[in-house]
Amino acid sequence: MEKGEAKSKKPPRLCCICNERRPVLKRAKTLQQFSILVICRECFYEEEIHQAIVKNRLFKSGERVAIGASGGKDSTVLAYVLSELNRRHSYGLDLFLLSIDEGITGYRDDSLETVKRNELQYGLPLQILSYKDLYGWTMDDIVKMIGLKNNCTFCGVFRRQALDRGAALLKVDKLVTGHNADDIAETVLLNILRGDIARLSRCTSITTGEDGPIPRCIYSPNAYRGFAREFIKDLERLRPRAILDIIKSGEDFRIATTTKMPEQGTCERCGYISSQKWCKACVLLDGLNRGLPKMGIGRARGGGVNGGDHKKETTVKTLESKQCGSLDF
Repeated sequence: MEKGEAKSKKPPRLCCICNERRPVLKRAKTLQQFSILVICRECFYEEEIHQAIVKNRLFKSGERVAIGASGGKDSTVLAYVLSELNRRHSYGLDLFLLSIDEGITGYRDDSLETVKRNELQYGLPLQILSYKDLYGWTMDDIVKMIGLKNNCTFCGVFRRQALDRGAALLKVDKLVTGHNADDIAETVLLNILRGDIARLSRCTSITTGEDGPIPRCIYSPNAYRGFAREFIKDLERLRPRAILDIIKSGEDFRIATTTKMPEQGTCERCGYISSQKWCKACVLLDGLNRGLPKMGIGRARGGGVNGGDHKKETTVKTLESKQCGSLDF
């Protein structure tokens, strides 16, 4: 009986790339219908991440690179892996951790403690910028004024700009973020649902401009992205390849040459990147300071700074507060 059991015992499965080490990663989400990849830690570093960096020429020796660090699992893994590969392959990069404190009690204050531990563990300098310093508002303050609906618009717009402001403060050449496949698939779907051709054309690129998935937080249960996330998860349960299929579709989209794309300029108020006279952050901030927080939400419809009707605003006293992104560099 024991001999029979010994004969039927299967040998341990090995990494499908090196065929030497025990795997630590099982990947079912591949574009090959019946393929399941099992990969060891070393091959994941070398074959997946390092080769992607080399193939796409993401960095040059001597560059200063900021890692967007939220304290979550994705950005923590990114910080560890990039610092490890930088040391192992002598990329010659100066790495920094960049964190944004949105001012969300019980959420960001806890995760920032994780980032501070990462600073010590990986020996990387840490820069923390807060919404309070940049805009004069915390997300807790904004939610008290606007409520739970539409608050993610403020958080997403302010956070993207805050990361760029932090990158300018650190004088870095690149800013890297730990977005995973789920995040990218959500973004592709959202841009399709919104009819946002400009963002759809670049949201799957390995290097992008100012656009990226909106960070998740305790104020986001009603966010539009949340519905896209649930839909994608439902699709994944029916079809495990759904997430990579959506990303592949986003990569293969081709915009007609006759399509008129928005022209990128700079905000007249703060100098930030914008296709309008005022950037979205300045419009939202202006609404907050006027006591009209919903003023900058939604698409422009002609007239006003961002297309809104400002006739009723003459009776509202403008509150004094910091101009968008006014942190001195």
